[in-house]
Amino acid sequence: MTTSPDTPRPAALTDPVGTVVPSAVPTHWYNLAADLPEPCPPALHPGTREPLTPEDLAPLFPMALIGQEVSTERWVEIPQTVREIYALWRPSPLVRALRLERALGTPARIYYKYEGVSPAGSHKPNTAVAQAYYNAVEGITRLTTETGAGQWGASLSMACSLLGLDLEVWQVRASYDAKPYRRMQMETYGATCHPSPSDLTAAGRAMLAADPTTTGSLGMAISEAVEVAAQDPKAHYALGSVLNHVLLHQSVIGQEALTQLDEIGETADVVFGCAGGGSNLGGLSFPFIGRNLRDGATTRVVACEPAACPSMTQGEYRYDFGDVAGLTPLLKMHTLGKDFVPPPIHAGGLRYHGMAPMVSHAYALGLMEAIAVEQEDAFAAGIEFARAEGIIPAPESTHAVAGAIAHARAATTDETIVIGLSGNGVLDLPAYHDFV
Repeated sequence: MTTSPDTPRPAALTDPVGTVVPSAVPTHWYNLAADLPEPCPPALHPGTREPLTPEDLAPLFPMALIGQEVSTERWVEIPQTVREIYALWRPSPLVRALRLERALGTPARIYYKYEGVSPAGSHKPNTAVAQAYYNAVEGITRLTTETGAGQWGASLSMACSLLGLDLEVWQVRASYDAKPYRRMQMETYGATCHPSPSDLTAAGRAMLAADPTTTGSLGMAISEAVEVAAQDPKAHYALGSVLNHVLLHQSVIGQEALTQLDEIGETADVVFGCAGGGSNLGGLSFPFIGRNLRDGATTRVVACEPAACPSMTQGEYRYDFGDVAGLTPLLKMHTLGKDFVPPPIHAGGLRYHGMAPMVSHAYALGLMEAIAVEQEDAFAAGIEFARAEGIIPAPESTHAVAGAIAHARAATTDETIVIGLSGNGVLDLPAYHDFV
């Protein structure tokens, strides 16, 4: 394994019943901020337009997460309790897609990093468990959040059930109506789930008054969850993407992928990840980008976003609110505008008007590329992948699969391709049915 001198070495640990956790479970999260050639622009207070202070964020987040949000340390230690829960599914497998290679007739070697093995079925528990843990340690008893397709809501529901917290979720109405099994999954874990916009909050009522038939958006759902958390001193808000600490927690994906490739003597030539708010993409790609910056590696990173919500390929890079009501800090990001309401595409987890500030900054610095994928092309790629490899990808993941398949078909050399398969699509079968 090629490492920097200060790279934390994974070490085995033992849970209370004596089971050895695999040594490949990372001991630390990786922070790209330590290796960026230019610092990421700060978040701004929505009222003063001055850089945020920890006190500004304290009503919504525990101090440990606030510290991670602004940290420039390269490595942040993962608490023992979090690592023991991670061990339920981590390390996730890196699989050679031999059948897909044969089906495509490509000389390229294709691997996929499969996050669908988590109990909730996606990559989202990597940060859900960490956020629930830090809130529980600080004495918080209740969390609020938003969710698009439902992967984040289900993951935080699971984490809260494991760590003894109550959870209230606002799910984008288009997904709430189209994906009832996601809501059932959240409720099975013990969470309460509302369609957004709802009549339970001032922000929701205002949105419904403006458009009673709106299909909702992540920006709308965020406004409702933030409003409720801010009114309860025993509640905090949890965000499933976008913020620096979320991408930090997701870095276990890319770290494991690097280690797994090193162990078989492979080096990734190009990495494809789906892009919505940026957590899966950042978690997969940031460790590769860090190695590029530190060690002179040349791995390309390609962000694959939906053509219906193309914040990176068509948005502006500027300060904007993360929510519709303007309750959140101003973030420097690629954005389509906080009032943008994307069409109700099946990849609900990618229906966000902006991109994570650190992903946006890396893209602006030329450290990654971006493409926009049409929904029909994404589902066609998902079906091709399923029929070759047996796994039905989440609709979000199919965007990365589509980008990788197009690249592999055009390949003329035996390059190595890595796909971030961010989740499974077992609860998204109605979307596949509509496509077929």
